[in-house]
Amino acid sequence: MSPSRGALAAGAVLTAAAAATVAVVVWPEGSDSGLAGQTSASRAPAPSSASPSPTRSYPLSTAPRTIPAVREHRAARGPGWRPGPDSGVVVADGNGTLADEGRLLAQELKIHYRGDVPARAGDVELAIAPGGGTPESYTLDVRDGRVRISGPDRAGVFYGTRTLKQSVRADGVMPEGEVRDRPDRPQRGLNLDIARKHYTAAWIEDRLREMADLKLNQLGLHFSDDQAFRIESDTHPEVVSPQHLTKAEVRRILGLADRLHIEVVPEIDSPGHLGAVLRAHPGLQLRSASGRLSPGSLDISDPGAAKLVDELLGEYTELFDGAYWHLGADEYLALMASDPAASYPQLQRAAERKYGAGAGIKDLATGWLNDRAAVVRPRGKQPKAWNDGFFRDGTVPADKNIEVEYWTGKEYGARQPEEYLREGRRVVNLNDEFLYYVLGQPNNFVYPTGERIYEQWTPLVLRGTKPVPARWSGRILGGRFAVWGDFPQAQTPAQVARGIRMPLRATAQKLWVPGKPALTWDEFRALAARIDGTG
Repeated sequence: MSPSRGALAAGAVLTAAAAATVAVVVWPEGSDSGLAGQTSASRAPAPSSASPSPTRSYPLSTAPRTIPAVREHRAARGPGWRPGPDSGVVVADGNGTLADEGRLLAQELKIHYRGDVPARAGDVELAIAPGGGTPESYTLDVRDGRVRISGPDRAGVFYGTRTLKQSVRADGVMPEGEVRDRPDRPQRGLNLDIARKHYTAAWIEDRLREMADLKLNQLGLHFSDDQAFRIESDTHPEVVSPQHLTKAEVRRILGLADRLHIEVVPEIDSPGHLGAVLRAHPGLQLRSASGRLSPGSLDISDPGAAKLVDELLGEYTELFDGAYWHLGADEYLALMASDPAASYPQLQRAAERKYGAGAGIKDLATGWLNDRAAVVRPRGKQPKAWNDGFFRDGTVPADKNIEVEYWTGKEYGARQPEEYLREGRRVVNLNDEFLYYVLGQPNNFVYPTGERIYEQWTPLVLRGTKPVPARWSGRILGGRFAVWGDFPQAQTPAQVARGIRMPLRATAQKLWVPGKPALTWDEFRALAARIDGTG
């Protein structure tokens, strides 16, 4: 999780063998068009014998230029689609649930929104089309001067509107033909430490809009740590820091995230990283046998510890109504002592009482994790935890249904990624070598670049620079780019936004499209500037 006590391994160039399977792009018979995402310089097509549609006077189309690139494009002959003065967005008959997506697209393209009426020339029609494909897949068809975006779920239709918006921004046109698109990984996002650095609700909402255009679907919110607790509380107002988000602001953030098809993943880290909570409850702070306080650490042998944390979990699982909850579980300092049992005999005694004579403190910590998972799961949450909260060779195994968020191979209890995968665990990639943007760059961290992510990282690169074997790919659910506030004054929120802009775009590309990108880094960066209006 937090890199405050980690150290960054030296980088190495990832070989081309690390790339995942190259995306297949479908072309009409006889076409010699290039791959999706190619540059404008290579976009002029050669003459083709493909059957003209609607007329031979148009060259064969090329794929739309977007970030991330589309997975498949079937080329066709025709003028494509451009927004015009009479253009509008409509939803297919009986598809009124797509009204939010339709209104947003119409606003962005500066055309009319006409609702549930028949499409006419120049229109964009949105439709739910039950059938094959994942909920985030979509088909975008351009023909006869119209666009039709359909998918099995609202999320897929929404991503189709992002493709249309980006293509129009990049080149003024959505090319003729058909796009069939889908993500490579189901979890794709940004992780934000709002505990150590306060961000306003408006700043977070701006990141949500940015993420949505990149087809990212998760925002992790780490809102409790040693430095601060940043969301208003009704059950324990004493733990809340002066600068914080109100519940009304959080609900506003959640409402926008829902409209943009982004899942917010909240995190209250425990039993470590609880300094802000413990300042208000000092009697629950862990002490060693010599009486030394363990910074940020909860004394999990005290029944009051579970009561306090579970009350907070109960309150915030009501506020956050999404499908995931992050339990933290990393960097419990008791386990970093040279002799944990001697340093913290109360924890050792509690472990033996609960789990038997052969148990140790890591078993007590694992039991704590399992117990907190049992609190959030009945509330409809899929639990997650950092990889260094899972330990080998213990009496108590960690619940197999807790998703592993892999960030480091350098902390106590950290294990090689393949160990988790062999156990059948599902893993999300937050590799601190590539995906950690740590304010102030402590402990040998450097601000990651989009270029390095784009050229060297893939979802298989979970630790350091070496990918795990491709046979484990199905258990790697995706990844998130993470911003941590170790030295919160090192950058302003505006500087953070600028600093993560290209890394976030590179991460989005690598999580949506498997394989080596078709564009060079310079081409990708130029396309991003064109889409964003900064070039």
